Formats: sequence, C-alpha cells, structure tokens
Amino acid sequence: MTTVVTRGAASAQALGYASSSAPVNYIEDIFSTYLYTGNGATQTITNGIDLSGKGGLTWIKGRTQAFNHTLVDTVRGATNLLVSNTSAAQATQANSLTAFTSTGFSIGAGSIVNYSGDNFASWTFREQPKFFDIVTYTGNGVAGRTISHNLGSVPGCIIVKQTSAAGQDWMVYHRSLAANGYLLLNSTGAVSTYPYLYGPTSTTFTVDSSSPVNANGATYVAYLFAHDAGGFGLTGTDNVISCGSYVGNGSSTGPVVTLGYEPQWVLVKRTTDGIEDWEIYDNMRGIVPAGADKILYPNSGLSEQSATRIQISATGFSPDGTAGSVNASGKTYIYIAIRRGPMAVPTDAAKVYIPIASTSATGTVKTTNFPVDLQIQGYRPGSVSTSPRFVDRLRGVSTNTTETGPFLLSSATDVEAASTNDTRFWNNTGFQQPSGWDGSDVIFWNFRRAPGFFDEVCYTGTGSATTITHNLSVVPELIIVKSRIATAGDPNWNCYSAALGTSFYMRLNQNLAKLSAGSTYWNSTSPTSTVFSVGDGNGINTSGVTYVAYLFATAAGVSKVGSYTGTGTTLQIDCGFTAGSRFVMIKRTDSTGDWYVWDSARGIVAGNDPYLLLNSTAVEVTSTDYVDTYSAGFEISSTAPAAINANGGAYIFLAIA
Repeated sequence: MTTVVTRGAASAQALGYASSSAPVNYIEDIFSTYLYTGNGATQTITNGIDLSGKGGLTWIKGRTQAFNHTLVDTVRGATNLLVSNTSAAQATQANSLTAFTSTGFSIGAGSIVNYSGDNFASWTFREQPKFFDIVTYTGNGVAGRTISHNLGSVPGCIIVKQTSAAGQDWMVYHRSLAANGYLLLNSTGAVSTYPYLYGPTSTTFTVDSSSPVNANGATYVAYLFAHDAGGFGLTGTDNVISCGSYVGNGSSTGPVVTLGYEPQWVLVKRTTDGIEDWEIYDNMRGIVPAGADKILYPNSGLSEQSATRIQISATGFSPDGTAGSVNASGKTYIYIAIRRGPMAVPTDAAKVYIPIASTSATGTVKTTNFPVDLQIQGYRPGSVSTSPRFVDRLRGVSTNTTETGPFLLSSATDVEAASTNDTRFWNNTGFQQPSGWDGSDVIFWNFRRAPGFFDEVCYTGTGSATTITHNLSVVPELIIVKSRIATAGDPNWNCYSAALGTSFYMRLNQNLAKLSAGSTYWNSTSPTSTVFSVGDGNGINTSGVTYVAYLFATAAGVSKVGSYTGTGTTLQIDCGFTAGSRFVMIKRTDSTGDWYVWDSARGIVAGNDPYLLLNSTAVEVTSTDYVDTYSAGFEISSTAPAAINANGGAYIFLAIA
C-alpha cells in the first residue's frame, strides 16, 4: 500500500517571514533541527513544522547518554518507533513520541526521548515534493516490483526498513553508489552490490523479492530524499537538499564540496572499507571551523562526541582534517546535505533581533524566541577589561551546560580568544546566562541571520584580490571584518560602508574618521547580492589568516543601514518603521567620533537614554538625552554632541525596528 499525503500552503507567515502565494517553498517550513532538555514528564516541542496537517518524520537522539535513535513518522503513527542503530522491528511505546501537531510534536516520559536533565536533538523532515517523502507498503515477494512515491523528482537517496519483523537491516540506496550498490544504515559496513533497491524515477522505485525490501506479507516504510530538484525560494528554482559524493585527499585541507548553498545538516558515510560510522552534523549543535564539531552516529547509540570533522561555507562544506570517517586519502564518501534557513526575508524584526538586559545568575534562561546567531555582550558598569564581546554560532558556542566558544573584543585588536564562560546552552529559543556574567549588569544584543537583514561569513585570506561569497541575498550596506588569529598584518576591525563607498573604510575599535582604502581593502569593487570583494590588504585578506565578516542590509520595516548629515538641532531619522527603533548604532565618518549604541531594553525614551561604546571599555553613560523615540525611526536631540549631530557632520548608522 502506498500512502499519499496532501500538501498545503506555507507556514512562513506564522514565523514572521515574507510568504508567497505558491506552495511551501522555504526550508524553514519543512525541516528543523530542534534541541531540547528532557524533563522526565511530558513536553510539546514547537519547531514550526506542520506535521499533523502535512505529514513527516521526526528523528530523536539523546546527546548526553547512549540512548537509541528514535524514528517516528506520521504514516506509521505516533508511538510507533523504529531504531536506526538496530535491525529491530517497529515497536510501540506509549511514552515516546505521543502526538504530531501543526507546529511540531509532543513527547511522553520515556527515557529514550525525555530523560530528565539530559540533552536531546530532534530532526524533523516534513513531506514536501522535491524534498522528502514517506511511503509504506506490504511486500509481495515479486522481484522487480515498482513502488510509487510522491517525491516529485528522482530520489537521491532511499532508506527502506522492514517494520514487521526483527533482524532486517536498514537498506540504503544512494545515487552516488555504483549500479545495485547499497549500504546498511545500522552498520559501519562498506558498500555491497545486490539489486535490493534500484531504478528510481520521479514516480517510482524498484525492489527485489528479498526480505529486507519485499518479503511476501511483510510491511515496510521507505524514506525518500530528493537531490538538487529545485522547487524552493521566491523563483521556485533553489535547491534545498543534495545527495552526492566526494573522494578524500587525506590532507588537512579537504576536498571542497560545492552545493550552491550553506548547509545546516550533513550526513556522511565512508563507502570504501567497512570501518567507519555514519555521522550526522548540524549547525544547531555545532559545526565549527577548525574546531570541535558535534557528532551523532545513526548506526550507534553512542552519546554525542566532539571532534574536528567538517567545516561549512556559504556555498558548501569540506572535510576539516584527516579523520578517516570524512577524509581518508583515496576513499569515497557519500553525503546528504540540507540547506540552512531561513530562506524568506523577515517582516517582523522581533523574529531576528532582541535586546536583553540582565543581572541574572548563571543558568537563568533568557528567551529570544529564535535561535541566536550573533550575540554582542556589553558590560554596563565598565572596566579596563570589559570591552563589548562578539560571540556567534558560526565560530562556536555552547549548546549545553559546558561553557565554551571563542570571543572577539570589539574595542581591541586582540585575536580570537577561547572562552570557558561566555556562552551557555544556546538552543532554538534563547540561551542561558553564562557564568562569566553571573549576576553582572549586562546587555545582550541578539541577532539572527536572515536574508536581507544580517549574514555572517568565515573565510581564509589569500593575499591577493578575490571575492568572498555570502548569503545575505541583497547588496550589503555595512560589512564588519575582523581577523581571528595572530597576524603581522592589520589586526583592527575594518568596516565597509555603502555611504562611503569602496574608497574608504572605518575601524570599529577606534574613533577615527574614515580612512583611505585604496584598492587594498575592497579592491575598488562594490559588493553584490552574492559576494563582496577584498583586495590584498593585510586588514582583511592576509594569506592564511582566518577572518569573520558580519554583513548588514536594509530590510523594509525591519532594519535600516543609512547615513545622515548633522544639523546641530533636533533631527528625525526616517527608517521606514512604524513603532520606532529598538537598536541604534551611530558613527561619525568625517571626523573623530565613537561607535555609540542605544537599545530599547536599557531605554530609548523621551528622557535620558543609556549608551555604550563598541570601541571602548568605558562605563555605560546614563545621564544624557541624545537619542529619543520617533515612530518612523529615531530622533537625535539638539543636545547631542558633535560626535552625533554636528552641523554639517557626516554620519552612518544601523537601526533595527
């Protein structure tokens, strides 16, 4: 029996993103990696995926302990679980995944999905043409039988499991294997050859008469994954899932896998030699450049491990080191990669930015209602050792109570420093107060990467003019670049501003006026919606030096990157907002002036407004009234100093609604 699932309209609007009248066409509507902590009772997980109405699969794995993998789908029904690391038949557990909802799923008190105090990862795949499909059928024992599916494209990978009897392996077809090649998901085994699964088309796949795929009277489930089938994005042509292969080179710099997008989830398996596990990586748990990636193993109940394995880029990924599981010389590997979201342009600023002022104790939960990608931490009392700090998911943060993650000081030229206490338990809805700020009076400015608003790129300098690919999807208007490691070149924070053009640059860690860039910084070439250019300047492109770049743009009603000319009198800055600004950063460009930051959590009001300086360790100033409320943006007071509002002065700003 083949089960057909009816699809419907997108849920992007409910998440605060721009939508289309076409069917679902954003990855955030159909796939989620969601982290949670067990409570030993019941929980409802809200990941924004409509499972009850559209159908799909949820895959759960305990990170803390050696629990089995749990796979439950809407076709077989809640509480009916399969375990990817064994050959066991389907089992019914009333306290496992108990229900599918229009925004996620619910779980019971079972240890395998909800052990109190343990950390869990869940991956949800929603049924959607050109992404993922589920088929159930009853075997008839006839070789060459064709099974219909609704993937709407030729599958790149098919995983089949007999559900009615124990002892039957998980059979894996992958487009990159040789004819009749197959792998076992529950095994480290190398690729073998036998026509268990073969001949997939856009409507069917073919099975043999053998027990693993088609024994007479046995029941089966098949999970089908698309490959570069398009169907997504505003034009309906973007790919969101790829099934491919590469050959390892055994070098610390592995082969580059070009996907055409930045992945958020990657499954890798070595196919030659049966000695390596299947490995799953995702950006919520952590995929860190040249750092300890978080790994889970579909063929093993082993708890989450940390090791240097892969690194991601704006256009794909590559093995990061010589580990045999991802990059042994001459060995072949297959993968499934899923595109990072969100893909839709935000329309609600609260979904991509929130300021949080706190004096809480270590471990206090701070709710953002979105996964934080960049956090700027500002210590309000100030001291010589408390510059504002940049921490971000791409360079590595803590996703449990083990506090890790590097930081950069915005007022200094210091290289990236490894932290033991600056990030704690970053998940899908917020973070916990880290011990480094235990009880401290601190402001957290939290940003989410989203098209048209904010993006981040890590890259390695080449020493010669080149372009750096980004996923902002529009032309960046403000770019902040910082070297991450020691270098004989320029260690300053160097900034591009569209208002100044490619002839100039600014320094975030200094109060200097604009500086002449020549061709050494931006290569005399304006950025585009897909790349920005760097010259041979030591500040942003020294050979072998690693860098991080933060890119901002104007998103209608959400953010505004702009400039203004001071008047020395009250000045209203129209950003196109409707309820004023919750974040304002200002820098004078034609003369000296600090990088001022105000926010609504500390107060943007009619009276005094506290500010901090990104280029300074100075104490927060609370006794001035330089910026006031204005519904369309923000208002600059006539009492503001020359660094903010000199008559004829030139200024740049970033404001967020």
